[in-house]
Amino acid sequence: MPVKIMIAVLLFISFAAVAQEKQTLSPSEQEAAYTKVVTERAQKIVVTLGINDSQKALRVRDLIANQYKNLNAIHDERNGQVKQLKSSGAGKEQIDAMVKAAEEKANVSLGKLHTTYLSALSNELTSQQVEQVKDGMTYNVVNITYKGYQDMIPTLTEVQKKKIYDWLVEARELAMDAESSEKKHGWFGKYKGRINNYLSAEGYDLRKEGEEWQKRIKAKANQ
Repeated sequence: MPVKIMIAVLLFISFAAVAQEKQTLSPSEQEAAYTKVVTERAQKIVVTLGINDSQKALRVRDLIANQYKNLNAIHDERNGQVKQLKSSGAGKEQIDAMVKAAEEKANVSLGKLHTTYLSALSNELTSQQVEQVKDGMTYNVVNITYKGYQDMIPTLTEVQKKKIYDWLVEARELAMDAESSEKKHGWFGKYKGRINNYLSAEGYDLRKEGEEWQKRIKAKANQ
């Protein structure tokens, strides 16, 4: 099994185990279990940064772990409010308006947290290392997808490549703050749709490009 897939499976198992334990653990035990999971997740990111100073590595690990916890707190609060509103018995229009207000409030909090977090990381890391942290929090989707587009369409111009990369980076900024793997990938999916529309408007037949790409992959594998 490839290492990346193995890590993803292990993370999934650990999150599932924590979710199952929540039914029997006390609030303080739940908090300790969640802290353990996000600390381990943060440590996996820190390992990729090449930090030689052990104290700095610990500070960065804690910054990342606390970001996960702070994001979770905002999402949990919003989700709790939305659940309560939807069961309040109020009219649909009123509920929709209050839900929208709760989501907008959460988005403001997420935006402030995002800025504060990146500022704190920048005090400890180089700009390249900050980018690595962002990629670590979003499964390296930017680089994997960007490479995929270039492999699929070798004739992309530099202008087109920059457009694609900039959109993927924009998606990453949003995905960093999403509450789940599914929603992180959802942001990238939304932007990939935008990229595909752009490339189609630029004259590319994406179905044909994809088919030709698969042929090249198979030919290379058979060499």
